[in-house]
Amino acid sequence: MSGTRPNDTDRWARRPGAFRLDDPAVQTPEPDAFDTDPLEALELDEAAAHQAVETIAHPPRHGIRWGALALSAGGAIVTLAIGVAFDALLRDLFARADWLGWLGAALVALFALALLALIGREIAGLFRLKRLARLRLDGEDAAERNNRDDAERATRALLGFYRDRPDTAKARRLVRAHLGEIMDGRDLLKLTERDLIAPLDRRAKSLISGAARRVSVVTAVSPRAFFDMAFVLWETIRLVRRLAALYGGRPGALGLLRLTKAVLGHLAVTGSIALGDTIVQQFVGHGIAGRLSTKLGEGVVNGLMTARIGLSAMDVCRPLPFLSEERPRLKDLAGNLVSLSESDTSADRPAGKFTKR
Repeated sequence: MSGTRPNDTDRWARRPGAFRLDDPAVQTPEPDAFDTDPLEALELDEAAAHQAVETIAHPPRHGIRWGALALSAGGAIVTLAIGVAFDALLRDLFARADWLGWLGAALVALFALALLALIGREIAGLFRLKRLARLRLDGEDAAERNNRDDAERATRALLGFYRDRPDTAKARRLVRAHLGEIMDGRDLLKLTERDLIAPLDRRAKSLISGAARRVSVVTAVSPRAFFDMAFVLWETIRLVRRLAALYGGRPGALGLLRLTKAVLGHLAVTGSIALGDTIVQQFVGHGIAGRLSTKLGEGVVNGLMTARIGLSAMDVCRPLPFLSEERPRLKDLAGNLVSLSESDTSADRPAGKFTKR
């Protein structure tokens, strides 16, 4: 063997050599060196959820935003133009016939009423999202300080938030019973999480797993990349909206935009959304990578991406932090997308690698 030590890139390109296995200069890697779980690298950081929720509860204040000012002025100009056009239309209709004028006036009034309803729904959706985020922050603060009064206020606020949800009636009765029995603030919040939030968590995990499987299957069989992108985008937005509605947010278009921004901000803090080639190779294994089609690999990657976005949305929309309940992990929700049989992994994994000092 050569007297100089080769680097890692030249290790497998050097000439064959003979040595004894009982030579003390021969080193074998530890058994656990090949047992690392690549999904661990994609798990979300729990501490980053607080910052994402803060962006919803307390949006950052900026100075003069010229882009927003330009859009507002442009919107005002378009509104004036539409108003003038409606006025001219109604004048022409009344000039032709009175009944046409009254019909046009009724249609314009109906349009204005529908527009006001849409604006009201958007504002209500924003307020619900902000209220949900403040519930999360108040519960987190009460749990950290273990304050009984703050914990009771946070619990009563949660009960009021879900008072119109028939599916939480039984859980709310259990939580009300705890208010007069539990003296420790953190324990009260833990019981509230167990009885009121944990059933919602189970439904949320089911939604995330279902969306990840759908994305994985559809993108694996889709004939065009455009359809892949469109379906992944549609399913991701739909998943974020359904998770927000499950926890009580029910956002409109503007609320969904703000929520999506917070979710993507959470992912940006905890790691890139895209998966590298090295991670994918660890998922599929070197032995079966040749037997997997490119589309199947894309389906796995898209499914994992969807699951990560769903977990991030769950973090942002949840009205309490994870106190006693186990935080869901990516491999629990989407591990079946990349799971390998023991025979495949054992066949692809080398029995032992020997390096010489």
